[in-house]
Amino acid sequence: MTNAAHTLYLAAPRGFCAGVDRAIDIVEMALQVYGAPIYVRHEIVHNRHVVDALREKGAIFTDDLAEVPRGAVVIFSAHGVSPAVRREAAERGLKALDATCPLVTKVHLEALRYARDGFTIVLIGHRNHVEVQGTMGEAPHCTVVVETVADVESLALPDPARVAYISQTTLSVDDVRAIVEALKRKYPAIREPAKADICYATQNRQDAVKELSRRCKVILVVGAPTSSNANRLVEVAAQHGARAYLIEAAEDIRPEWIAGDAGITAGASTPEDVVQACVARVRALGDYRLEEFRLVEERVMFPLPGELLAGAKAKGVAIAAGNERAAARAAVDPGDRDSVGAGAQGEPAGPATESLAPAPEFRIRHH
Repeated sequence: MTNAAHTLYLAAPRGFCAGVDRAIDIVEMALQVYGAPIYVRHEIVHNRHVVDALREKGAIFTDDLAEVPRGAVVIFSAHGVSPAVRREAAERGLKALDATCPLVTKVHLEALRYARDGFTIVLIGHRNHVEVQGTMGEAPHCTVVVETVADVESLALPDPARVAYISQTTLSVDDVRAIVEALKRKYPAIREPAKADICYATQNRQDAVKELSRRCKVILVVGAPTSSNANRLVEVAAQHGARAYLIEAAEDIRPEWIAGDAGITAGASTPEDVVQACVARVRALGDYRLEEFRLVEERVMFPLPGELLAGAKAKGVAIAAGNERAAARAAVDPGDRDSVGAGAQGEPAGPATESLAPAPEFRIRHH
């Protein structure tokens, strides 16, 4: 045991979630199967370190499919796209691979179901966020976006008895709760999802930040300014009394921020090597003992698209169960994880899949 003056707490879970793991693996495997260049609509995830690394390997990122040559391979980002984007890709003869997080796909399917049943859909989210734009595109004629409780109060919907809500997956749990309560007050008959739309990784990282705020009052959140879930972590930390700073890299850390016990966490799109560089930077600025705490084990894995797995098999590209990073993470403690998966809160959730055969696209293993 060291006699360091202060403690640097490293929160877990942090960093990559299963949806980000899957999206990155799809781009990397597509590069191996089809060769460079591979086009990606929008940033595959909101993190410049990830995007720059994939760009160096031959990925080209664009927000306009008109920039993609006819017949080229294009990957839709983890945030999802609207049906209009899918139609445009088909009309241009593009070979499309879908890296949409399966939890975002779940919300898209909820929107389709509510629209089919004649409901007005209230979408809780940031209207300019790419995930919200993709979800709204499923049923634009009957979807309205709300960002605040005030937005709810100003709603005037055609049939108050036929209203349903869905939400962006990366919002603050507390923010969503307040808006949902306002919706239920205004529309008592409102339909809600069978399971909360806030994803397991968002919930777990916010819970970890709450615990971090209890232990220290200076928190560094490693993530991109464009990352919704990283920004929400900053908000949650501040709401629980901490001074929280959003940083993209170790060089962003200012010495005057670091005083007394401190904490570090990371958004769901942040690579672990960037987190560790930030840990090293803080420890270089003061006398710190490092202590990691883990609220819950995450053992979620999302299989890669069947079409891509079939292409990889034909090309002789090695295939791991589920996806590469999630499979590696699950192998950390084989004695604990070799037969049973677990959900976001560590509950048993059925057998892990070991088959290397192509898996159906968007089959969610542990949800």
